[in-house]
Amino acid sequence: MRNKMIAPLAAALTLALAPLAGHADEGMWKPSQMPELAAQLKARGLELDPASLSDLAGKPLNAVISLGGCTASFVSPQGLVVTNHHCAYGTIQYNSTPERDLLADGFVAASFAEELPADPNARIYVTQAITDVTDRIVEGLDGMDGKDRYDAIEARSKALVAECEQPGGLRCNVYNFNGGLEFSLIRQLEIQDVRLVYAPPAAIGKYGGDEDNFEWPRHTGDWSFLRAYVGKDGKPAPYAKDNVPFEPESWLTVSQEPLQAGDYVMVTGYPGRTNRYRLASEVQDTIEWGYPESVAYFKDYLATIERTTAGDKAAALKYASTIAGINNALKLYQGQLDGFAQMDDPVGMKRAREDALKAWLAGRGAEGRAQVAALAELERELAASEATRERDRWFPSVASGGLTGTAVTLYRNAIEQARPDAERESGYQARDAARLQGRMKSMDKRYDAEVDKALTKLRIERYLAQVPAGSRVPELDAWLGITASDKTVPDLDARLDALYAGSSLGDEAARLALLEADRAAIEASDDAALRFAVQVMPALLRLEDEAEARSGRISALRPKFMQAMIDFNASQGKPVYPDANSSLRITFGTVRGYSPRDAVQMEPFTTLAGIVEKDTGVEPFDAPKAQLDAIAAGKGARYRMASLGDVPVNFLSDVDTTGGNSGSPTLNAKGELVGLLFDGNYESLSADWIFNPDLTRSIHVDTRYMRWAMDEVDHAERLLEEMGLPHD
Repeated sequence: MRNKMIAPLAAALTLALAPLAGHADEGMWKPSQMPELAAQLKARGLELDPASLSDLAGKPLNAVISLGGCTASFVSPQGLVVTNHHCAYGTIQYNSTPERDLLADGFVAASFAEELPADPNARIYVTQAITDVTDRIVEGLDGMDGKDRYDAIEARSKALVAECEQPGGLRCNVYNFNGGLEFSLIRQLEIQDVRLVYAPPAAIGKYGGDEDNFEWPRHTGDWSFLRAYVGKDGKPAPYAKDNVPFEPESWLTVSQEPLQAGDYVMVTGYPGRTNRYRLASEVQDTIEWGYPESVAYFKDYLATIERTTAGDKAAALKYASTIAGINNALKLYQGQLDGFAQMDDPVGMKRAREDALKAWLAGRGAEGRAQVAALAELERELAASEATRERDRWFPSVASGGLTGTAVTLYRNAIEQARPDAERESGYQARDAARLQGRMKSMDKRYDAEVDKALTKLRIERYLAQVPAGSRVPELDAWLGITASDKTVPDLDARLDALYAGSSLGDEAARLALLEADRAAIEASDDAALRFAVQVMPALLRLEDEAEARSGRISALRPKFMQAMIDFNASQGKPVYPDANSSLRITFGTVRGYSPRDAVQMEPFTTLAGIVEKDTGVEPFDAPKAQLDAIAAGKGARYRMASLGDVPVNFLSDVDTTGGNSGSPTLNAKGELVGLLFDGNYESLSADWIFNPDLTRSIHVDTRYMRWAMDEVDHAERLLEEMGLPHD
């Protein structure tokens, strides 16, 4: 099986290499592909051996880590970690109170003893090995379809994970690439004790706020420092006061050489998801329904939180991290819609590409005809899923998050615990127990009953307004006391009041006790939230089975389309790389600006002077007085860039990145740290679907600005010394 599926992919990459120079900035490459790109890397300016970029056990890759949604890197032999401020935002919020608001005021630990524990579910993942397991996953799948195929892939993946995780302290997962054409088992060291070391105040770390998000020019100090701790035996362990700093195999060196326009840079990280190989119908559904639906909902969601937290700082702090995430997603989706609107028929572009693919396949005999047939079947399967898209979106939303989601999780956990571990649903196996407990422990920090009640009402109203009568869920309608034709619930407020007043799940001790309860105990409970969970669980399981059957059918079709597309792209000299899927990737390019429209040129660097120019004294442009004073006094001459005559703050490059890359180290030609990737420009947001090399840029915070602020404003000299850096 491997020879039929993987060998053509490697050949396709080889075919695409020769003409790649014009496309070198497109592509989120797997480490294993880097030796094949040696000529392009050297041409761009890489001074390292390209083979070192495929060595997971060597520097720099073994210093690049995942936070489970963001990227970070080790920068000292004592487990010091640097990432984005917005990636550490949840940890900063977790440790904030109305009396000690670390989000607003910032935090600098003066010693190891003062470093603060993060959320119980905070993790640091160090990738140790990536192993191709395609043969073990796909062998014998031919002839399987639907739920049987899904279950077979799931069972084989779980078996591989269990085998991989036998030694303690590891987290393993099976990732699929190119829609299931390839599968890899990724083994990571899982560090459970993560602590907050340093975060600048929001007026630096989030300067410009949501107004500047995804915009250029930027002047944001988007960095924070964490530390990894382990048990005294050096092995990962839950938080304990006497744990010790983790000693990584290697760590990144912060460059002290000047970074200039035109210099080579590369980003290593864990990009979340791109959709560049999606079909025209999927792009159309996203433009016409998916993203507009999300944008409208996010606006109402934010308005609901704003209304219900007004005048209540404690509640506002609990939802600060949620608000930041929703605001980011809102602007991201709207930016993608705006980007699509600027294109000349993006759906038509995709459809023309598919038509060209079909024409090319027509000349490839029986194999080509089989691939065309698979594509047609895939299109039919995707079209069928649109019939229930409103139900599949809004019903689960009512049963997720906050009180109702907690009740559903506790009931599902009780159901799954009665099964052998290998047969339990992912998320409820023995390997997940600590995470479930962490969720129950940390809920109080991000939950307010009145706010959550208003958000639950919003979700129910969305369900009632958006789901057609023929797709409604009887179990939820029965709980609401309505029929499928009803669009309102006359006594909804009273029902929600009874739900929240009749539940004890707002209490941590009650939640933790219920993690140990069996199914019968939960089904016999008179807790109002648990009664809700028991009533809707049959529908949740039924829809889950439907979704898994559909996923199984698609998993038999999309790999055939992807193999055809890979071969087609390679025949035209186009880059051949998998869509992002949260696995470790490398992207490379140069420091350079762009022209978003006629007669407008965006330069690649911003400076301290720009902070002063933007400052209004009012959030989000309210630079701290200490920072403004340091700028006015001309402090930190060692950090200035000669060609600018000022300290560089942020810079642009043409590296290809997406969400999940936040916090990724930006490295120079020698593999030294010169910045942290934290954003993309607004014009590039639709590049997740359709890449445009002229407009796609990534935004980085310059380490010279980070060092300047640590030295001259926040007085984090202890950390500069730990990283081996001089200071004033």
